[in-house]
Amino acid sequence: MEEKEVLLTQEGYDKLEQELENLRTTKRAEIAERIKIALGYGDLSENSEYDEAKNAQAENETKIAELENKIRYAKIIDESEIDTKTVQVGNTVKLLDIEFDEEVSYTIVGSTEVDLAQNKISNESPIGMAILGAKKNQIVNVQAPAGVVQYKVLSITK
Repeated sequence: MEEKEVLLTQEGYDKLEQELENLRTTKRAEIAERIKIALGYGDLSENSEYDEAKNAQAENETKIAELENKIRYAKIIDESEIDTKTVQVGNTVKLLDIEFDEEVSYTIVGSTEVDLAQNKISNESPIGMAILGAKKNQIVNVQAPAGVVQYKVLSITK
């Protein structure tokens, strides 16, 4: 199975590394301690604390494997190569919703760095895909669940 590259900013990559290190050290140690305590309760056949700790261990190991995979296939976006002529991953784009005459601003990031609270959207999202490669003043059509939405690209910044 061919793995797809994971686009990340340096900040996003560093966060993944930090999270992975925490899961490998602190979280593993906490779970091991929970298992040790639960084993002290005796009969494992009716020991819910032991079952919960083992489930937590499995979830932690799955998360570790996922993060290792993302890091293995990470492609860090070189911010010096980002230009503002066309929309690309790493840009912040100000758009005008033509129908509602409202301005919105999004930062285009790889799928692992999405944070809707900070208006960071994926390059794989409907809006992200539609505006990639667009130029200032260009009108783009975004296929949304409610139908086609038109946006005008007002500005492209780093």
